Amino acid sequence: MDMQKETIFSEVETANSKQLAVLKANFPQCFDKNGAFIQEKLLEIVKSSDVELSKESYSLNWLGKSYARLLANLPPKTLLTEDKDHNQQKENKDSQNLLIKGDNLEVLKHMVNAYTEKVKMIYIDPPYNTGSDGFAYNDDRKFTPEQLAELAGIELDEATRILDFTIKGSNSHSAWLTFMYPRLYIARELLREDGVIFISIDDNEQSQLKLICDEIFGEANFVANFIWEKRTNRENRKVVSSRHDYIICYARDKNSEERIIAQLPMNEKALANYKNPDNDPNGDWKSDPATAQAGHGTKSQFYDLIAPNGKVHKLESGRCWLFTKTVMEEKIKKGNMWFGKDGNGVPRLKTYLHSKERGLTPETILFADLVGTNESAKNQLKTLFDNKAVFETPKPVELLETIIQLALAEGIALDFFSGSGTLAHAIFEQNVKMNKKNSSFIAVQIDEKCQVDSEGYNSGYKNIFDITKERIIRASNKIKNRHPDYNGDLGFKIFKTVSDFRAKDESELTLSNHTFFDDVVLTSQQYETLLTTWCVYDGSLLTTPTEDIDLNGYKAHLCDGRLYLIAPNFTSEALKALLQKLDSDKDFAPNKVVFYGSNFESAKQMELNEALKSYANKKSIDLDLVVRN
Repeated sequence: MDMQKETIFSEVETANSKQLAVLKANFPQCFDKNGAFIQEKLLEIVKSSDVELSKESYSLNWLGKSYARLLANLPPKTLLTEDKDHNQQKENKDSQNLLIKGDNLEVLKHMVNAYTEKVKMIYIDPPYNTGSDGFAYNDDRKFTPEQLAELAGIELDEATRILDFTIKGSNSHSAWLTFMYPRLYIARELLREDGVIFISIDDNEQSQLKLICDEIFGEANFVANFIWEKRTNRENRKVVSSRHDYIICYARDKNSEERIIAQLPMNEKALANYKNPDNDPNGDWKSDPATAQAGHGTKSQFYDLIAPNGKVHKLESGRCWLFTKTVMEEKIKKGNMWFGKDGNGVPRLKTYLHSKERGLTPETILFADLVGTNESAKNQLKTLFDNKAVFETPKPVELLETIIQLALAEGIALDFFSGSGTLAHAIFEQNVKMNKKNSSFIAVQIDEKCQVDSEGYNSGYKNIFDITKERIIRASNKIKNRHPDYNGDLGFKIFKTVSDFRAKDESELTLSNHTFFDDVVLTSQQYETLLTTWCVYDGSLLTTPTEDIDLNGYKAHLCDGRLYLIAPNFTSEALKALLQKLDSDKDFAPNKVVFYGSNFESAKQMELNEALKSYANKKSIDLDLVVRN
């Protein structure tokens, strides 16, 4: 075993570096010895696999697209830390729910290693870019035009124009697309194979959003463009009163073996259709057409149907029976067909309420009476906040519950534009109603300031994150009061992004000199931040517990089989204690030791390396040693 040296978040990526790395890893034969891509080699592979090559193609291009792709690849500039006071409270310490404060692009970048292909459902309500919603592109990455041109692989003139709108805070279509693209690109990586994303939007950016989703998720993975009836009253507008918004839905893989979209549970309106006028022993039923379009049938589905009373029913033009004559006769014999009270009516098929998996096939129109409106959402939130309108544009809890019913039987739901926290609230409500204990949320919200003199500001909330946090707490308490016997997860942990306390000046940023940590004496807060960041970087969920390990007075930390040595003053006695624990403690079996090089002088690094390299422990653990700086 040789000691590995590592600096996480160390390399500045280019606009295509990660994508090229994937190609090289999977198709090495398509690159020459100098690393140049051989297009013809890849075409040979595609042609030999009977993949049809499309002769037509189109794409959405905008000023800033190369920069957006670069942003998707760049490492985070921040670190992650936890709110220990909040997280150690009784209701939160074992919770699987998360609220994360920070720029959502930074948070998504931190999540990639740990949460790739682990999220079942994503719902986001991003800025609509209406011109009045306050959206303006903001970017604090301080590239020079020359640096951006090099990293993004673009001309200097284009780099200058891109930097111009990132500095000014533009709300153009190009600025909005540049803002959205990297966030959606990383979001796709987080989705499970059977995962689904829902995105609320209106007409201002709906067409642009559809095209970039086609590019990121694949046109074949488009599921639906739901229309939500957001209001029932007519607005007094100069041109047209807008009554709906959209919720665009894409799957990670629409052909996944697991179910992508579920049926909705039966509601009161649907249940009212089920009755039993003929005292059918199979219970309540409703009648459905017994015919289908003629083009869907085979020859055996065209015949004259004879009712029990002898009446002959002929097919209408362009229709066929749902079943062959033999099957139809069997259904008539069992009483599964309805011919009206007098037996002379048009034949219809009985659909029974007790039928297996009886539910409602989702429709693309989400009506207000079932999922709520903008107005009802505001009233819900006002009720929760003592009749104060602390947030202007919440979504109805019922709307998010419907989306959860469609896509989250179990697993993690992510909302990285959390706003007032409606998705988190809806997860709580659905878990209680369905008695589920295996669905959790990750809510991400930047600490955007509340507008001065807004009702939220005047109610004591200086930023949106504080409203998000308070809404989740109040929703949890309301459910506890309503269902005192419910023992599911109604807590949540809080993490946040913080500045990299050892970050380089970005004006000196090049392709090779960006480093993470140098020699530094860590405060206790920095120490905890470093441990949290490393654990997530190494693939542990933020909810994964970390165990403190005592090595003769030296405190180490164990997380998912990795032992972290961050504190200074690692003594020879601590090393002996580590070796002894490896041999004597049957439950102690780390597969990797990671230590902070800046707190380990060279001689101590070599002593640790040699000891672990030469020591044959009794459990024959294959132990890697990594030094990070």
